[in-house]
Amino acid sequence: MPKTLIKNAKLVNEGKIFESDLLINGQFIEKIESNISADSADQIIDADGNYLLPGLIDDQVHFREPGLTHKANIFTESRAAVAGGVTSFMEMPNTVPNTLTQELLADKYAIGAKSSLANYSFFMGASNDNLEEVLKTNPKDVCGVKVFMGSSTGNMLVDDEKTLEGLFSNVSMLIATHCEDEDTIRKNTELYKQKYGEDVPMECHPLIRSEEACYLSSSMAASLAKKHGTRLHILHISTEKELMLFDNSIPLADKKLTSEACIHHLWFNDSHYKEKGALIKWNPAVKKESDQKAILQAVLDDRIDVIATDHAPHTIEEKSNKYFNAPSGGPLVQHSLVALLEMYHQGKISLEKIIEKASHNVAVLFQIEKRGYIREGYFADLVLVNLNNPWEVSNDNILAKCGWSPFEGTKFQSQVTHTFISGHLAYENGKFDESQLGMRLTFNR
Repeated sequence: MPKTLIKNAKLVNEGKIFESDLLINGQFIEKIESNISADSADQIIDADGNYLLPGLIDDQVHFREPGLTHKANIFTESRAAVAGGVTSFMEMPNTVPNTLTQELLADKYAIGAKSSLANYSFFMGASNDNLEEVLKTNPKDVCGVKVFMGSSTGNMLVDDEKTLEGLFSNVSMLIATHCEDEDTIRKNTELYKQKYGEDVPMECHPLIRSEEACYLSSSMAASLAKKHGTRLHILHISTEKELMLFDNSIPLADKKLTSEACIHHLWFNDSHYKEKGALIKWNPAVKKESDQKAILQAVLDDRIDVIATDHAPHTIEEKSNKYFNAPSGGPLVQHSLVALLEMYHQGKISLEKIIEKASHNVAVLFQIEKRGYIREGYFADLVLVNLNNPWEVSNDNILAKCGWSPFEGTKFQSQVTHTFISGHLAYENGKFDESQLGMRLTFNR
């Protein structure tokens, strides 16, 4: 790879914003200082005062491959990620077949190695009867073990307390959980079916998948983790009530219990169901405005540790069904950074805090090797953004394979102009260079 010099950038890194040049040599950042000589580089990019960020690391995506590739695949969704400034992702095991054996996990890594434009890792899935397989997982090159304590089907729904005790007491690496209590959801579903039949309004989704369903499951997971000393990461917090489970007095590197907020729970609330309908139907559900505000506050005061997307696309035809047949999830990975930058423009969050939660903390929390920061000797996973280049999300600029977005029609003030993946300029002003692929993430464990 050519040596690349980025001139006149404003770096956002480790709680500071400062003007600097940056030299990339091969896969790595070689030098960060002002006025680096142009003679030291083969190509020069003039940032012209734009902001240089460490690439976002999304710790929760569903890219649908294998088995569900009519919705998405690793190539298309990693491409959308790169265009959005997401340089690394961690993908979930509820594909078809479910990723429940080491052989099936290796198959996914083989797909990633052949087709992912971004850096990648894949979670090992837990079921009711695969503890032996789970315990074979290598913590050095697999991000974690995923446990669906709600919102899954078949053998991936793990809500039996004995099975959970076995997982939490035996798994030494990070366990990431989806927490919703299925008994509560089933009871609520029956109540709303009795009231509406099959025509349940979409606005009832947060009442069916309720605050209580989330808290019952999250508190159980937290209790199990505390009992066994498990390293637990609770995904997509959606309620104010759950926030009492988390502590902001402990340094992140020492925390045993961590949590994640997702873009949709920060951006939308239940008032948006009338306009957006199934397009904002996620599990856990988008809930009240008070929950939305409380989640943002918990991000700001460090009770919530990271921000991710839960990017989970479905076709528009699937989403067009009535409540019970419209699947939950939607595409977000292309627009997560610009949505966060819009929140910066609105005065809700600082640039430094965005990078802390979407880059630095993900690297610390998962112990990722040499990524998530702008540091000499680290991989050059970098994103250049223009904070004042307005554009509108429309059908013709959506890159997710499903072809739609809950942000369609939204005007964003900021735009990603360049994305580097391990030193390779993979995206520049709307054009991709697919000659090099992303790398498998490795972990300091």
